[in-house]
Formats: sequence, C-alpha cells, structure tokens
Amino acid sequence: MQKIDKKYKYLNISKSVLIHILMYSLAILTIMPFIWMILTSVKDMSEIFVYPPQWLPNEIKFQNYIDAFNAAPFGTFYMNSLIVALSVTLGQLITCSMAAYAFARLEFKGRDIIFYIFLGTMMIPANVTMIPTYIVLSTFGLIDSLYSLIIPGLASAFGTFLLRQFFMTIPKELEEAAYIDGASKWQVLLRVIIPLSKPALATLAIFTFMGVFNDFIWALICINSEELKTVQLGLATFRDKYLTQWDLLMAGSVTATLPILIIFFVAQKYFIQGITLSGLKE
Repeated sequence: MQKIDKKYKYLNISKSVLIHILMYSLAILTIMPFIWMILTSVKDMSEIFVYPPQWLPNEIKFQNYIDAFNAAPFGTFYMNSLIVALSVTLGQLITCSMAAYAFARLEFKGRDIIFYIFLGTMMIPANVTMIPTYIVLSTFGLIDSLYSLIIPGLASAFGTFLLRQFFMTIPKELEEAAYIDGASKWQVLLRVIIPLSKPALATLAIFTFMGVFNDFIWALICINSEELKTVQLGLATFRDKYLTQWDLLMAGSVTATLPILIIFFVAQKYFIQGITLSGLKE
C-alpha cells in the first residue's frame, strides 16, 4: 500500500513539474517579442538585421528615444490618445453599468429578447459597421475631430454582458435591504451594486482602455490633421514606402506600451477577480 502511495506521489510531482515547465516555456515565448522590442529600441540601425541575430546591442543608444520624440510631436499624440481612451473608458463604465443593471435586475416585457439581440451585435464584424458609422459622423460634421473617435465607443455590448453577468452574482438580499431603508433604484445601483462590482468594472476599464489606446484603423480613417493624430498614427510616421526606421519605431512602440502596463499592474488584483467572477451565474 505504501509503495502505491509513493508511486502516485511521484506521479503527481512529475505531473506538476511538467505543467510548470510547459507554463514557463509558454510564458518565455510570449514575452520574447516584447524583450526583442525593448532591446531593438536601444540598438544602432546597423545591428538590427545582422545574421545571426544579435540580442544584446554593442552600445546602448538611448538617443533613439530622444530622436523618436523629436521626429514627430509625440507629446501631442500621447495627449490625444489619453483623452480618447479615458473618455471612451469612462463612457463605457457609465452606459454599460446602467444597461447591465437593467438587464440583470429590472423586470420589463421583452427584457431577455432585447438582451439576446443586443448580445447578437457582438457577432457583427467591426469592419461591417465602419462605413455606416463614418457616414453618420460625416453627416454631423464630426470627421477629423476627437469626437469621431470617442462617440462610437461610448457603448459596448461586451461591456454590458460582462457587467450583467457579474451583477447577477450579487445577492438580491442586499438590494432588498436597501429598498426597505427607502432607497430608490438609482441609489441601489450607485450605493450597493457599483461599490460591490469593482473587479468587473476594473476588468472592463482595462479591456476598453487597451482596445481604444491601441486602435489604428478607425483613427486612420477619421483623422487627417497632424495635431489630432493618436500615438498609433504617430508611430506610422517611421514607416516610409522605401524605408522603415526600425530603431525609432521600436523606441516609440516601447513608450506606447507604458500607459497600458501601468494601468494593468495598478488594477491587476481587480482584473483577475473580474475575469474569474464574471462568468458565474446566480
């Protein structure tokens, strides 16, 4: 009996070791492009395409970062990206919270049908809606303005679904106690539901900020003025028809990832909780 127990113990240890080796290997493969980007950002242009590939630069050139910022008004580009990303994120947190609360708690005719139709819009590719959205914005004279990047993203079917699933895990007894104390539905939402939903709200905020901050195609379509370009459009200035300045492009790309990394690490605890709990159902 002891031999059998030892056998299972060794098997479990071996299984655990193999799983950890596999996970660390995948983690290394995932982070390698990011490390290569950082190292390339401090290399000389002549060292980037040498064969065999050279990971470490012969001389660290932080001048690439200075040259990248001098090549284009990146301060303005960053400000535009932050304004758009923060505005859309705040807008989605407000609209998705209200819609999710309505679908999760309020009783009205056709609620589930409307929710499923609303959810079905997630299956429509974004490319299909680009032309109609552009025409509507053009009709109101909003093209070539930051409003054209903010307004279309103020509502989200994914965000509504994510928050609805989380709201459904909150015990109804908490709301009933608030109603007994004389709270209205608005007060229940603001003082009971929202404070208990920080993990889901943080998850939605991170997803939204990342998506908007990294968006390139829609900004390319709507923005023409140099002073209204976002970071992603600014990075495209390093790519020419015949030449790409890879050292400056990588330096700009490294700085473009910093806001996203900062937000993720700040809200990491809530993010993991939100991903875990949003899939639960009461």
